[in-house]
Formats: sequence, C-alpha cells, structure tokens
Amino acid sequence: MPPKAAKAAAKKGPGAGAIAALKAKREKELADQKRREEEEKAEAERIAAEEAAALEAEKLRHERQQQKKEDKKANAADIAKQKKMAENKKKLEMMQKSGMKIPEAMLKKLQGEVVDEEPKKPKEKKQPETLAQKKKRLEKEKAEREKAEQKEDAEEKKADKKEDGECDDWEAEADDWENQADKEDDKAEEEEEEEEEEEHEEKEKHVDPVPAPVAAAAPVAKKEDLRSPICCVLGHVDTGKTKLLDYIRKTNVQHGEAGGITQQIGASFFPVESLLEKTKALNDALKNQLEIKVPGLLVIDTPGHESFANLRGRGSALCDIAILVVDIMHGLEPQTRESIQLLKKRKCPFVVALNKIDRLYDWEVSPHTPFPITYKKQKEYVKAEFEKRLNVVQTELAEQGLNACLYTQNKNFLKNVSLVPTSAHTGEGVPDLLLLMVQLTQRHMKERLEFSEELQCTLLEVKKIEGHGVTIDVILVNGKLREGDTIMVCGMNGPIVTTIRALLTPHPMKEIRVKGEYLHHKEIKAAQGIKIAATGLEEAVPGTPVMVVKDGDDIDEMQEQVMADLKFIHKTQGEMGVTVQASTLGALEALLEFLKDCKIPVSTVGVGTLNKKDIMRAVGIKEKQPKYAVILCFDVEVSKDAQAMADKEGIKIFTADIIYHLQDKFKAYLDEYQHKLQEANKTKAVFPCRLKIVKDLRGRDPIILGVVVEEGQVRVGTPLFAWKEKDGKKYPFKVGKVLSMEKDHKPVTVVKKGPGEFAIKIDSQGITFGRQIDASDELFSEITRDSIDALKESFKDEMTKEDWGLVIKLKKKLNIL
Repeated sequence: MPPKAAKAAAKKGPGAGAIAALKAKREKELADQKRREEEEKAEAERIAAEEAAALEAEKLRHERQQQKKEDKKANAADIAKQKKMAENKKKLEMMQKSGMKIPEAMLKKLQGEVVDEEPKKPKEKKQPETLAQKKKRLEKEKAEREKAEQKEDAEEKKADKKEDGECDDWEAEADDWENQADKEDDKAEEEEEEEEEEEHEEKEKHVDPVPAPVAAAAPVAKKEDLRSPICCVLGHVDTGKTKLLDYIRKTNVQHGEAGGITQQIGASFFPVESLLEKTKALNDALKNQLEIKVPGLLVIDTPGHESFANLRGRGSALCDIAILVVDIMHGLEPQTRESIQLLKKRKCPFVVALNKIDRLYDWEVSPHTPFPITYKKQKEYVKAEFEKRLNVVQTELAEQGLNACLYTQNKNFLKNVSLVPTSAHTGEGVPDLLLLMVQLTQRHMKERLEFSEELQCTLLEVKKIEGHGVTIDVILVNGKLREGDTIMVCGMNGPIVTTIRALLTPHPMKEIRVKGEYLHHKEIKAAQGIKIAATGLEEAVPGTPVMVVKDGDDIDEMQEQVMADLKFIHKTQGEMGVTVQASTLGALEALLEFLKDCKIPVSTVGVGTLNKKDIMRAVGIKEKQPKYAVILCFDVEVSKDAQAMADKEGIKIFTADIIYHLQDKFKAYLDEYQHKLQEANKTKAVFPCRLKIVKDLRGRDPIILGVVVEEGQVRVGTPLFAWKEKDGKKYPFKVGKVLSMEKDHKPVTVVKKGPGEFAIKIDSQGITFGRQIDASDELFSEITRDSIDALKESFKDEMTKEDWGLVIKLKKKLNIL
C-alpha cells in the first residue's frame, strides 16, 4: 500500500487503515483464485469418481447378499409349489370321481396352468447417467437400505419394550415425542432429496453432463452434530433466577451483584458430564430412558428489573429456549407478565420454574431430589397448600393466553406450558428442570441446534482484565472462532478491526462475569460464552454483533452491518440535556428509556469508563442550561482526572449500580434545584390576574377592597395597576402591592379564578379609593419581562393554559417584548 494512501486511510478513523489493508489483500489474492479453482475442480472430480466406485462396490456386495437370500427363498418357493401341485392333483382326482362339473378356470388352476396372463411390457431404454447422477442414485439407495435396517431394529426394540411392560406417563410421552420427531425428520429428508433430484435433472437438460465439483466438495451438516442449546432465564426481581443458577454451579454470583439484582447478562456453560451428574437421580427413576445428545447447556441469566427490558430483549434474541422463574408465593408479577409478552413476541418456547416451594408452610426438605419424589413425602395439608398456589399460577397464566400444567401431567409439550416446581435453596426439582430443558431442545429443535460454520456471535461486555488488557465477553451462538482470526466489531467512533490474541473461557460451571483463572483455547466451537483478548477494543460497543473478516468478504457491507445497532443513539441525542454514560449498549438503552418516560432530554451518550472528554461536553451544556449540567453514570467507573475536572467545573456526577438508585438520586437533585430556583425567583415572579372590584371596605391607605378573580390568580406581593385615560390615550396607573388576603374570615396567600368574593389589602402609598380609582376600574397584575422568565423557569407547573393566555394579553397591552 503506498505511504500516501496509508496516511489518508489512517485519518479516516479507527480501523480505517486496517480496512484499506484488507481491501488491498483481497485484490492481491484474486490473481491466485482461478488457479485454485481449477485444482479444486480436478480434485473434486477425482474424489467424486472414487466415491462413486466405492458406492458401486458396496452396491454389488449388497446385491450378492440379496441374490443369496432370493435364491434361498426361490428354493423354498419351489418346494412349496411342488407340495401344492400334489395337493391340487389329489383334489382334482376326488372331484372327478364324484362326477362334479368342474369350471374351466378352476380346472386350469388345479392342473397348474396360467390363466390369462398379461404379456410383459418391454423395458424402456434409459438415458445414460452422468457420474454425478450415478453417485447421487447410489447414495440414495444406500440411505434407503440404512433406513430399512433402522426400521427393523426399531420394531425389534418396540417388541422388547412391550414384553417388559408399559412405561409410565413421562416415558411414554418421551417415546412418542421422539418417534414423532424422527418421522418428521424422515419426511423432511425425503422431500428435500426429491426437490434436489428434480432440480438436478432440470439442470442436466440445459448443462453439459459433467460432475459438479462444488457439490462434491461442499461440507454437509450431520444430523447428530449438535451445538449446545442456549437457555435464557427471565422473571421478576427477586424470584431467585441467579440463586437457582448459583445452586447448579455451586457458586455465589448473586452476592457480587448490586442489591442482589442482576445488572448485566451473564453466561454459564454446563457440560454434558455435569448435566448427567445433576440429572442422575431422575434418570435412574426413569430407568435411563432419556439420553442426553447435546454437548452441554449454555445459560444466560438476564436482569429481571423492569428498567432492563432492552437487556432482556437482547438476551432472549440469543436464546433457543427460556426458563421463566415465578415465585410460587407471589404468582405472576409485573416483570413476569412483561417477560411473557416478550417471549410470545419472539415466539420463543419456554418452561416455568415455580421457585421457592421450600417456603410453603411445613415443607419437608429433600435436597437435590426430583419433584415427584419429594412431593410424595409431604403431608396432606402441605400438598393442599401447594395445589392451591399452583391453581392460582395456572389461572394467571390462562389470563395471559397460556395453557399450563405440571410437567409430569403434560401430555402435549408443544401446546401446553410445563410447570416445574423448584427450590433454589435446597435444589429440589432442579434435576427435573435440567432434564426437561435438554429433552425439549434436542427433540423438538434438532434443525435449529445443528452446528453451522456460519458465524453468529454477539458482544456482551467490555472489561479490563489484569494480564490481558481490554477484553470483550461474547456469546458464540454458531460457527467457530480461532486464535489469530481477524474480527470486526462496532466502535463508538466507527468499526474496529483487530486480531484475536487469545480465546478464554471460565472453568466449566462458572460464570463468564466472575473473575478468576481462565482456560486458553486455539479454537472454540459454538455454543459458548467466550472472553476475547485483542488490541484496540477500548471503544467496542457491547450488545452489537462480532464478525470474522474472511478473504473475499465485502468490507463496506460488513462495516454497515456492524454499525447498524448504533444508529438509535444519534436519534436520542439533542442540543440540550443531560449526559448519559452506561457500561453496555443494553444498559444504555434501558437508561434512555427511563429518561424518556421522565421527559428528561439527553444531549450526549457514551459506553464505558467516564473520561475528561465527557466532562468537557457537560461544561458546554452548563453555560447554556445549568439545570442539565449533570452526568448520569450507570455501572461505570469514573476516572480520577474526570472526577477532579468535574469538581473544578461544578459538574455533578451521579453514579449507581442499580437504575432505581440512579433515578432516586437524579429526582432528588431536580427537586432541590427547583426549590432553590423558586426561592431565588420568588420576588421576581408575578402571576397574571384580572380583578373585579365589588365592594369598598376601606378607602384610605392601606386600601381594603372586596374583589372577585375574573382571570388568572392573585398572590400576596403581586403589584397591581388599573388602566386610565389621559388625552385620549390609555396608560397603566400603579395602585400598589397586595399586602394580605382573607377569604371566609381566613387568611390566604393564593386565590384563583372563581365566583367567590374575598378581601384584599393594598399598600396604596397615598392613593384614595373614590378619587384616583373607583368601582368601575379593573385591577391587573403588573408583569415584566423578568417576571415572565421567572414563571417559565421556576413556576411552570403552577401555571395553567388560561394563565399563559392572560400573560400574552398583558404583554401586548404593556408592550413587553
């Protein structure tokens, strides 16, 4: 790359130089592509020929075996035929002796003659098939043979099962489920093969009959090559989501979270060995009928707080199946209903964990025991209490449009939501929950769980780790990541292109958020929670996709896809408002949603540690609108330099690990600011009013009048004037300030528009009622430009639409700009 071009690319922003280098590399490699294609084509033809030969040999071996079977059958058929002929001959002789009239057709049949046999049609000549067609036909025949053998094995097993006796409801349902899933798979395979064959034959009509090297060389996904299912845990605050996972992992993540509330999305991987160990008791009870075919289970623990709708949305977008945790003591709560709507909207299957069963009165605890076993041990009144609370939850779910029942009574897992009673403290029902999750996914979601080389990866968090620098936590949904891969991620100031230095994972059964020793990998296959160490990740935006840059990729299109999630930030920013800083994109979304509900404008936003440059932006806001010279920081660090600069410039920084606490702090600040402003503007603010004089109670200074408020509102301290005429022109005649007011013989400070009469005392400074003013005059409040500004700034909530209408009228009459 020329030096000038490199300099120009470097000026464009972070990652621009790397992107330009990638484009140059791509152009350089195009020259070698044709040569590689020719070599690959030749190699593919050779492989196709070898495979076809192998299939042909296997077919011949199978045909010989079939011929032996047919010869054996033919010999048996000849013996049976001879025996039959002897019987027919004997029968014919007896009929002839009896003098019975024998029909011609029966006579021929008994004599062994053929009756009206239709002539055989000549075989149609087939077109010579190509190598690719031959290979495809042989593969299809092989698959049919294997299916036939599998069918025979299945029938034998079924016969054995019948001899052993009928299994219980759970086993029966599981077997039916598996058979149904296998039938659907077989049907889908046959349809797929027919479509491919028709498509291939159509192409053969228009294309020269040569083998297709691409088809021969392309990797085919195996049915049993499954990735780990990704499970999302949702529910209301304090229902025991993280505690439930803590019990399974034997960790204590929740005590490390602010207020015991999950603030970020954490990921934990449960390997198949762990699942087998945790579900052993239940599988033993089922006589090992349920097999675990997936390599493990990846669980995402999402926040349950209502301010984290966006975080929950991001988590559920990644998951294959969800666990909705419900407190059996409280039933469905606001965030539970919200989570149900979210899952229904995304069409995500889920089961309900009825948690905290150990809190039922007099519940007899049996640690880490399947629910059916522990339930049998309970007293009758405890069972009655459980059934009562179970019915409440079922009714509440029915109100949400869901049919639900205990998983042990569920006859149709596709239509009914399964309820699994659990305890996060004792582990009761946990084996049931784990086994049910695995069986639901591997039986009903086989196609979705099939491993694919196409990368699907999402960035969750950006963290600084000792010894590794700035790293990113990601969820690898599908595909593979390798050490040395070039990746592209979304950055605050543009796309970031970097190379993976290290792929790290926590030890099995630990969560990715928890600090500690990490395992190093050269390559990782989905699904897995991974920590990626690389350079230049400081400005990476959590909640956005991670892409691997490969040879031949369209770099411009990739940049656009990577930066798509950041577009919403620009829509929320305005010229005036508070500065917002959050730890992740999802947390930022939740915070912005909260500020929108509170009608608080936002000027600038950021993700990650708060630095001096963020303080500089807030200083610019302070000069124009001091009220919003604050920075709201959610779950982020504030650098020492930034804090020192904020103290010097008078910028308030509010930090909190829980959005509710941040909300309380900011509301307290606004109330305090508003109170101080009102005190400062108390003497300046003049509320608009128009008074009608109905009675003269005292004519000399101080004047006391009986009045009615025709428009607006009058307060103690309001300066009043009346319109007078001189030389044909009207002018405002100052009457004086309101000293006090009484209504129904009680002192008042504010009187608003209404029919009621009240007394008003005015400091008239020598003005006498009946001389300078009389009952025909109307009294108005004397407003100014400063008083109007004070009303707007401090007393907007105390003004009505009619009050502002009167202000506009008085402005025109008093020529106020």
